[in-house]
Amino acid sequence: MIRRDKSYKLDLRVDSLPFANHLLPSGFAPAAEVGYSNSKLFSDLPACGVDLFSKPQTPEVKALSVTQLLRRMKNLLEVQIGETWVEGEVSNLRKQGSGHWYFSLKDDGAQISCAMFGARKREGSEALEDGAKVRVFAEASVYEARGQLQIIVQKAERAGAGDLQARYEALKQKLNAEGLFDAARKKPIPPFPQVIGIITSASGAALQDILNVLTRRAPWVQPVLFPVRVQGRGAELEIAQAIKKMGRPEDFGYPHCDVLIVGRGGGSIEDLWNFNEEIVARAIAACPIPIISAVGHEIDFTIADFVADLRAPTPSAAAELAVADGAELLARISQIRRRMSRVVTERLTRARLAVDSLRRGALQRDGEKLLRESVMRLDTARGQLSQATRASLDAFASRLNDARSRHKASHPARELERRLDATASLRQRLDRAAKDILNKRTERLDRLRGLLRTLGPVSAFQRGFSIALAANGKILTSANTLKPGELMRTKFADGETLSIVEKITAS
Repeated sequence: MIRRDKSYKLDLRVDSLPFANHLLPSGFAPAAEVGYSNSKLFSDLPACGVDLFSKPQTPEVKALSVTQLLRRMKNLLEVQIGETWVEGEVSNLRKQGSGHWYFSLKDDGAQISCAMFGARKREGSEALEDGAKVRVFAEASVYEARGQLQIIVQKAERAGAGDLQARYEALKQKLNAEGLFDAARKKPIPPFPQVIGIITSASGAALQDILNVLTRRAPWVQPVLFPVRVQGRGAELEIAQAIKKMGRPEDFGYPHCDVLIVGRGGGSIEDLWNFNEEIVARAIAACPIPIISAVGHEIDFTIADFVADLRAPTPSAAAELAVADGAELLARISQIRRRMSRVVTERLTRARLAVDSLRRGALQRDGEKLLRESVMRLDTARGQLSQATRASLDAFASRLNDARSRHKASHPARELERRLDATASLRQRLDRAAKDILNKRTERLDRLRGLLRTLGPVSAFQRGFSIALAANGKILTSANTLKPGELMRTKFADGETLSIVEKITAS
């Protein structure tokens, strides 16, 4: 704070300070312009003083309330966009009892909430169904209570089937043609299961609904949870794998379940789409354990519902279909007990009356005669029973002895002995046959050796014969093949000679 004091020397130039021009009294100019000294300038300031260092005050800006902001946005949308045609795919259609319909209209990039008031009276309302591709004439607006952008639909018309709905119908027709929807292949649900497998999200409300119903209706049942994702990319693989593993529990160390509940809570067609995948449908069809499908709400139908052995409208209803109500069972047992007690009491009463009647009648006069024939029949039956029992025991003993003899004859040790004896016999026969063949071949070889000695050239040499050969080694069979002066060889038993032909004389 600077106060007016003529004896105070100020070494600060006012015009160098920020906002100095704004702080000077009205009618004053900066000192640099008029040539005033600082002391003279400040001596003429008002006695109240001036704050040179505080930021200048700015006027307060009035804030909009949330309602005001949303109303401005609503007015802007209604004025700038107004009514227009919008095309997209219907999703999450909800038909209220008031007659108003609410749904989402989406494409590949975005989606928007839609409301159709008094829908059944509107043109083209029959075209609105989940997965349908439609064109709607609507007014852009804002739902102020939620701050949500929406369009108010006036009328609608079909623009062609949506992609998801087309895929759904194609797969449905394919699996139906293969017989996966046939009632004949569906397995019955056991009436009193002890272990129930649950394939769903561990954090979803569907699990709690199922457990609450099981606890209330059948507390003796053991639930087994296989947690999986039930929404998002790849969730169908987890669901199919869980069904396969629960269908073969011995291979993976899981407890054996009597029935499986596969499902999730409600949602849009996109949220439930994993249960429309072919891999899930085929896993359900191949599972040896009965499966109850519990996907979404009562109005939601998926491919899994058609393939499953039983379709439940909700997860809670699936639990009710899987187990009997314990309270109802107790009531039925109590009712049966009362009926049995009443029937037994009535029969005992009738029997007591009959005995009393007999006591007062013929039994009192000559009871022994009345029982004589019955006693005789009883003795005869006892003898027949004893005889039949002995005959039956004898026949059984005979069959047992025969079986024991056949077992003893076909014992592996006996069979082995027979096989060994047969092998030894075959070995002896083989040895004899080999010796016979060898002897025959030896005798034949000796005969051939004798013939060779008798008819061969060695024998002829020993009897004084010789062999005449030409110079080139060919045997000479005629004298006419030689000419005087040629060389010839003569072979003897102990050697050969070389000679020259001098004369040839014909015989």
